[in-house]
Amino acid sequence: MDIFNSIFEAEVATNVSISNFLICMATAFIVGLILAKMHCYKTKGSKGFIVTLVIIPIVVTMIIIMVNGNIGTGVAVAGAFSLIRFRSVPGTAKEIGSIFIAMGAGITIGMGYIGFAILFTIIACTITHVLSIVDFGKQANDERILTISIPESLNYVDGFDDIFNKYTKKFELITVKSTNMGSTFKLTYEIELKNKQEEKQFVDDLRCRNGNLDILITRQEFLNSTL
Repeated sequence: MDIFNSIFEAEVATNVSISNFLICMATAFIVGLILAKMHCYKTKGSKGFIVTLVIIPIVVTMIIIMVNGNIGTGVAVAGAFSLIRFRSVPGTAKEIGSIFIAMGAGITIGMGYIGFAILFTIIACTITHVLSIVDFGKQANDERILTISIPESLNYVDGFDDIFNKYTKKFELITVKSTNMGSTFKLTYEIELKNKQEEKQFVDDLRCRNGNLDILITRQEFLNSTL
């Protein structure tokens, strides 16, 4: 049997043989394990999500087989299943990518193309692994997102300009939000530090200016990865 040809007939019969069904389920399980192992590289994922990655190819394979070759219906149903997680907990970009790889492998297995499913999984995982090793897409600059709370009495328009000019190469006010029923403002800046070693002194000077209210500095790529 050629593993790069479908194990099913040209038109999927109503009754699928048990042997073919078990082959598809076993392949989907192996593909899920490979994908879950790849996803764990340089990523602190939850145990529940890792287990879900193993299960998704099996579930999608089952759906594709049971729709009797109607791929359009199978994709629609599988897509509905994949959206369940992201309606409750926002997923990172890497998690969303892993979900799509798992779905693609499951659909291919469900169509009976065992060899292509395994080859696709190996290629996708290898590319993802290599890109993670070389830090592809990593920003070369030192941009940060600064979130700072200030009392309503402090003028936020130019109240921190002297501090920013001292410690940053550039800064830009992005958002202003009123909190605590108008008693405080939450300001969000995009900044690039001149010297990362002076970050603590930068925060200390901001604390003295804003009355020791909340200050948060976040790496920009961290925020982008959670979108």
